[in-house]
Amino acid sequence: MFRKSYLVLALIASSPAFAQSDNEEAVERITIQGEFRRMTVQEAPTSVTALVADRLDQRNALHLETALNALANVNFSGGSSRARFIQIRGVGERSQFVDPIQPSVGLLVDGINYSGLAQAAQLFDISQVEVYRGPQSGRFGADAMAGMLVMESTQPTRDTEGVWQLGAANYNAMQGGFAVGGSLGAVGRARLSVFQQRDDGFITNNYLERDDTNDRSERNIRFNLFTDLGSSWQLRTTIHDLHQDNGYDAFSLDNSRQTLSDEPGEDDLDSTAARFALSYAGRLANLELSFTHLDADSVYSYDEDWTFVGIAPGWEYSSFDAYRRDRTDQTLEARWVSARPLALLGGETDWVAGLYHYQRDEELVRDFFNWDSYQQDQFFSTYESRHLAAYGELAQNFTQAWRLTAGARVERYDNPYQDSNGVQAEPEDTMWGGRLSLSYLPATDHLWYATLARGYKAGGVNGEALGKVQDTELTELRDYLLARATFAPELLTSFEVGHKRVNADDTFSMQVAVFMHQRDDVQLKGWVNRDQSFVGYLQNAAQGNAYGAELEFNYRPVDQLELFTSVGLLETEIEGFVTEDGVDMSGRDQAHAPNYQYNVGARYAWSKQLSGVIEVDGKDGFFYSDSHMSRADAMAVLHASLKWQAEDWQVTLWARNLTDQDYGIRGFYFGNDPRLEYVPQTYEQYGEPRRVGVTFKYSF
Repeated sequence: MFRKSYLVLALIASSPAFAQSDNEEAVERITIQGEFRRMTVQEAPTSVTALVADRLDQRNALHLETALNALANVNFSGGSSRARFIQIRGVGERSQFVDPIQPSVGLLVDGINYSGLAQAAQLFDISQVEVYRGPQSGRFGADAMAGMLVMESTQPTRDTEGVWQLGAANYNAMQGGFAVGGSLGAVGRARLSVFQQRDDGFITNNYLERDDTNDRSERNIRFNLFTDLGSSWQLRTTIHDLHQDNGYDAFSLDNSRQTLSDEPGEDDLDSTAARFALSYAGRLANLELSFTHLDADSVYSYDEDWTFVGIAPGWEYSSFDAYRRDRTDQTLEARWVSARPLALLGGETDWVAGLYHYQRDEELVRDFFNWDSYQQDQFFSTYESRHLAAYGELAQNFTQAWRLTAGARVERYDNPYQDSNGVQAEPEDTMWGGRLSLSYLPATDHLWYATLARGYKAGGVNGEALGKVQDTELTELRDYLLARATFAPELLTSFEVGHKRVNADDTFSMQVAVFMHQRDDVQLKGWVNRDQSFVGYLQNAAQGNAYGAELEFNYRPVDQLELFTSVGLLETEIEGFVTEDGVDMSGRDQAHAPNYQYNVGARYAWSKQLSGVIEVDGKDGFFYSDSHMSRADAMAVLHASLKWQAEDWQVTLWARNLTDQDYGIRGFYFGNDPRLEYVPQTYEQYGEPRRVGVTFKYSF
């Protein structure tokens, strides 16, 4: 299949889309925020995709998960009401239950670290989403071993402007919000956005005779203020407030969208965050001092048996599981970026230097109630994560065409952990990462590059597994769990070569990247499922390997028509990972790592007022877990939209998943059906079904 995918890539690359056109329409050059310096996508020596607001609007993407299938070599996992965890090039977590984790793929929204909280990634009034593939630890630290997503709100101007938006869709979905910005005189330029959405979810609970046990109600408020403090100083103030009151009733014993839960759970998040960034524009260097604070209180609960008492003759078991987390983050950072290059080695040298401190305090309360024995178990844990880093980067321009960029980051972590089972541990270590890039720019909007990068993520402790040691009388199981008490940091080393270009008449843009990477001390999820125990833990496999490619292009053959395509190819392999059952997974694909992904589509404008888009997201099947062999099926999902615009008014009719395909986004393999005497089988959570709706927008 992988070789066939490369054939598809070759056919696309050799298609007529590489011809030039004489029309006056231009493909868009997008400036990205995620690098140390502002630059366009075509100038960055790494595989990066930027989705702008218009691209998000055509899918009516109100949350990040709705846009992820359009991105090459980017996947996500369900297991909650909104996707919390993202995988890039086959690397990334899929869930979190008892123990704290370090995300492999990070998320920044207006400079605030939401890594591990991707359910907060609401897209209203977001100007663009940037997706950086491959190790980004040299730029962002431990949360970006495999990649980083950067979201930026629409920036205020000095003129008063804004937007009102209303919409409705099937499943009783309603949305509404506004954004307004402009000058506040001496206070500065500000923009406020407020948005609310709700729907009934896509589940029918046959036992409770309800169709809203998986409902979603989400409100998001963002405020950005830019204040000039003299001619050289500026203060950016950012405030976020998010409230999610979502149901969680997603899994069915029959692998359908009809559940039998008597105690459907919830998936809630309340978060507030603020960031203050003080910048100084100097003659020799620019300085930015920033402080960030985030509070995130979440509740994740579910009917643990997925059913009701009496579903089978004599079956009286029932249980409910709830996880309540309080997370507090604080970040301090000082960064110096050269305003004027130094004269070194016969050319100009730009430089960056910075210091970074990050602390995350997380408290967990887990309530597990067994209705059969009327026994309630409560578990407490605290986790204090402290990271201190120093980083720098040099960009040496040998000639106008050749540039060498070298950057490094050294990061020390100290993460004390303790819980109500008496487990205490303090994982600590020093890690380093960075990148070395050689770029060749023979002409404007033409870039060839080769990048060697290294990313890292912290080690940790398996508190749940250690706590279970006290409960078991099996010596073999006790020894097995004790051997996995802690796990070491993971490292990812990647080599990537790529080419980016925009043609002379601005009708065609392309970027292609080919990569290979190696993971050392790979942190993989394992499970113990015996002695009446179902315990998850992380362990270090020997290594994991991958290679693949990404291709993106946009082409306007005529003024009215734009064609767009992205293709991701991926081959992964696990080495040295043996499950608790003794199964050696060496040689198998990594979890949530499809061999191919694609998004292909076209935009056509019949007039200045009327235009339409049709596109397809496709994805190969993939393994749900590194610990079992259950797989998601391949999928191809069709979307379409029709937009009418007249002056300040816009009406969009949109549809996602027009063929109403069921496709898996999370899967487990175990026995949970008493009607089948708990025979193990695959249980899946499905992605979004057919959605149709209309959105009204007024801009001023």
